[in-house]
Amino acid sequence: MSVLVFVENWDGKFKKATFEMVSYASIVAEMSNSNVVALSIGNVENAELEKLGKFGATKVVSVTNDKLNFLDNQAYTSVIAQVAEKENAEVVILSNNNTGKALAPRLSVRLKAGIGSGVNHLPLSITPFVVQKRAYSGNAFANLLIKTPVKILTLAQNSFEIKENGSSTLIENFNADLGEGVVKTVVKDVQKQTGKILLTDADVVVSGGRGMKSPDNWAPLVEFAELLGAATACSRPVSDEGWRPHEEHTGQTGKIIAPNLYFAIGISGATQHLAGVSSSKYIVAVNTDKDAPIFSAAQYGIVGDASKVLPKLVEAVKEMKAK
Repeated sequence: MSVLVFVENWDGKFKKATFEMVSYASIVAEMSNSNVVALSIGNVENAELEKLGKFGATKVVSVTNDKLNFLDNQAYTSVIAQVAEKENAEVVILSNNNTGKALAPRLSVRLKAGIGSGVNHLPLSITPFVVQKRAYSGNAFANLLIKTPVKILTLAQNSFEIKENGSSTLIENFNADLGEGVVKTVVKDVQKQTGKILLTDADVVVSGGRGMKSPDNWAPLVEFAELLGAATACSRPVSDEGWRPHEEHTGQTGKIIAPNLYFAIGISGATQHLAGVSSSKYIVAVNTDKDAPIFSAAQYGIVGDASKVLPKLVEAVKEMKAK
């Protein structure tokens, strides 16, 4: 029996979210008296794979194949299912990102497994298997009972602390069966955005809302983000008005993010917006309305006009960096 965790890589490197998943899987394995097997698909050097052992992976199954250099949902599902069956996995863990959300339903059908999507807590019990997740746009919690022999979990980002245990890991290469017609995606061209932090990857995000009053007032917010090495974002009304590009729109109908630190500048905190950012580890809100809903979700709040607060924040960061 094992706990299988699919570890996504970005250009051959793992990110914080990967180590968070392996740390989570190691505790689930401890609770179920099993071991952690990490599955890596793609070209990742052994030195990078060995890092997974520090967080509890006793074995890393590495699958390399030119057909798998780009995500193909059907092919990746086939590979994960093959490894899950080979390792006799009782629990399969993926990240609750776009990749995990695409793969989990397919795996559910393939493995005849129940899904706990967006879980943010360790299982409350193993027998029966009960896990917790956010519900109603983060305003409540739901306990999910999964009765199938194999369980699939997608772990919400920033819901579990990274824990090192210093162990080593065994790296095993696996030749997955990729028959004719399994890989259907053909990538003809790749264009990567450079010089800008991707919103979904950022540890710090600075976001603005209608409280910024005008697109002409965005310069201090951008400067503040650059000083912090942060990505910039906005609420839906701002993108709808054309003040900022739609790719920066965060919320239930935009990008769902989970940075370590989220600044909500001039954002009131409508339910739809909070649904997309509620998994942030820390939220700092700036708003003129002391009763704005954003303050109920924030750990830190400033009641004030963004046009006056932002220059002071910029000045404070510059002073801190000068020391």
